[in-house]
Amino acid sequence: MKKVKERGRQTRRPKKARPPRAPRRTTSKKTFAATPVTAAELRALRREIEKKAAPMRWNPETDDVQRSVAQLVLTIVEFLRQLMERQAIRRMEQKTLTPKEVEAVGVALMRLEETVKDIGARFGLSPEDLNLDLGPLGKLM
Repeated sequence: MKKVKERGRQTRRPKKARPPRAPRRTTSKKTFAATPVTAAELRALRREIEKKAAPMRWNPETDDVQRSVAQLVLTIVEFLRQLMERQAIRRMEQKTLTPKEVEAVGVALMRLEETVKDIGARFGLSPEDLNLDLGPLGKLM
């Protein structure tokens, strides 16, 4: 603060009033309007979530052991096949594979996909049974 002399004595000059600051803007905050929901809609939604949220579990019953193990193994193989397929596509787009390599990778991935489907069919597994739930990221396929 600046000091000012007034008739022989020193006084302090009052502070200037500042205009109020604008509120800070936050990025990526979205607001959603609430909509009324009936009890029947809530029950239906709960049933749907419970159906979809049921985690894959290993069934230790002797009749189902082979099927459970096959499902686990085929799920892992299918996951790896999809990763290899995506990597092959990236490499094709970057032109780091020769045409002969592209053909060989394509044939190998197709045969692997057929093999997974054949083995899955033997155990009564559909492609949906081999899908991984990645939580917030959703399903693998």
